[in-house]
This record gives sequence, C-alpha cells and structure tokens, in this order.
Amino acid sequence: MQVTHGTIQPGGGPVALTIGNFDGVHRGHRAMLARLAEMARRLRLPCSVLTFEPHPREFFSPVAAPARLTRLREKLELIAEAGVDRVHVLRFGARLAALAADRFIDEVLLGGLGVRALLVGRDFRFGAKRAGDFAMLEAAARGGSGHQGFELQAMPDVLDGSAGEAQRVSSSGVRAALAADDLESAARLLGRAYSMSGRVAHGEKLGRTLGFPTANIVLRRRPPLAGIFVVEAELEETHAVLRGVASVGRRPTVRENAAPLLEVHLFDWSGDLYGRHLRVRFLRKLRDEKKYDGLEALRSAIGQDAAQARDYFRKHG
Repeated sequence: MQVTHGTIQPGGGPVALTIGNFDGVHRGHRAMLARLAEMARRLRLPCSVLTFEPHPREFFSPVAAPARLTRLREKLELIAEAGVDRVHVLRFGARLAALAADRFIDEVLLGGLGVRALLVGRDFRFGAKRAGDFAMLEAAARGGSGHQGFELQAMPDVLDGSAGEAQRVSSSGVRAALAADDLESAARLLGRAYSMSGRVAHGEKLGRTLGFPTANIVLRRRPPLAGIFVVEAELEETHAVLRGVASVGRRPTVRENAAPLLEVHLFDWSGDLYGRHLRVRFLRKLRDEKKYDGLEALRSAIGQDAAQARDYFRKHG
C-alpha cells in the first residue's frame, strides 16, 4: 500500500476514495473499505483513503478529545489488510480547519486527489465549521457550480444486533465497551480482539528486579482501557504469538503521576525485545490497577496475576 503524508499535490488521481478518521478500523470501517474496493474494481481505479493526523477533535480540544483506539501506524496496517491501494494522511491544522467546504471539494478532492468516485456516510460533514454536507457533494457530483462530476455513493450504517436492539457500529461504541471493561463487546464491534501496538523501549528494569521482566511500550496518548489483562503479543518480524500478562496504567506503586505505560510480561521468553515492534491483543481483564504498600506486595500481586493468566490459557487452549 502506498502511503503519503502532508500537503496534497495536484494531479494525484484519478481514484475511488473514502474519507474518515478510521480510528480502530472496526467492522463498520471494514465494510466501507470492502464496498469502496468493489467500486474501484468496477471503475478500474485505485482504492484510496483520505485520513487525518491528528484527529480533528484532538486539534480543536486536546484535553476533551476521546482516547485513540489505534496509533497511526497500526491504523495504516489494518487499512492495508483491507486491500486499500493508497492512503493519504492529511495534517489537520489551522489551515485545513479554516478551509471552506467548496474549496475542500475543489482543492482537495478534485484538484488534489483527482476523485472520480466517492463513498461517504450521509452524515459526513467537512470544511470550515462543518458547513459541507452530503447534499453539497451531490451537487458537485452532478457537475454543478463548475465542478467536474464524479460518482457518489452513500455508505449505510453497519449495525450490531447481538445485544438486543440493533446499534450502529462505531469507534465511540468500541471506546465505551473498553471503558466498561467489556472486552467481548469491543471485540464483537471490531471483528477481532482489541489490540495496542508499539516499539519496545528501555524502562527502569523494575520488573526484572521483581522477577517478572516486562516489554515496555510508551503510550503517548491516553489509552482507552486500563488495568491488568491476559494478553497475546505478536512479534512483527516473525509473527510469533507469545502469551503473557500485561498492565496498562501509571504504576502508582512506583511513581506518582507517571505517564501511561503498557508493560507486558511474556511467559516462556528470554530474548531481547528492545527496539522490536509488538502488537498486544487483550483477551481478558483480571483487575484494576492498584497502589500497593511496597515492592514485596507488588511482587506478590504480579505473581497472582501471572498465575491467573496461565490458568486462563490452560482453560482456553
């Protein structure tokens, strides 16, 4: 998959395009990407995605913005797995936020990306103050107001009815499930176990001192879940899947107000993981993070967590 970043240069098309943040790349996103791929094949066009970095809500209100489900790298990996040919990551800043809706159509969609087919939801909004809507795109698609025409389709909502009344599959729904410690519902909406990924960094080596060495991944943004979990971790280079137990949180026993960290203790592993990329899948929550009265109490709690995780894997194969 071809990935480009930054300012869109004219003459990039023609393409079949969809637009969105795609946080989590859940079942609804994957249904949209599958439909886009069908349009692209029919029209013999590259299957393309326009996404934004940072998330627009992070730009307008960094403190109140929702927790991210996926880092940019993992999001791009998941989009590539869906069969997309091209992704352009457009920086969302003051200039883009102030761009009028009609100019977004002319300069970004038509002049920049060369859109010949577009797939979005009917509630899609764009341009300064979210003034652009599906009706404006319909007018542009017909070739009105001097626009070059293009094919436009509306993506219907993808619904999940497994819990009774059907609800729209959405990133906010996944976040709500994770915040409620409902990993099963989150996995159902995602179509897979929730995962976090990143490169293993050097830490304080406290886990090794306690007898439970960990692979540490620094979380630069607030995670959508917290606590102690049974996990599987996949090594990027070999795709080997390792079992273990993980902590997502701020380590209150060790330090006050520490930055959030993902710490993974892998069973039956003794190699060097520094600098290697891990994707960690969350299978079951064991407990909330807790502040203990000293390191010996922490060591005992980690031992119990590891025993529970091993018992989970014995029961679930």
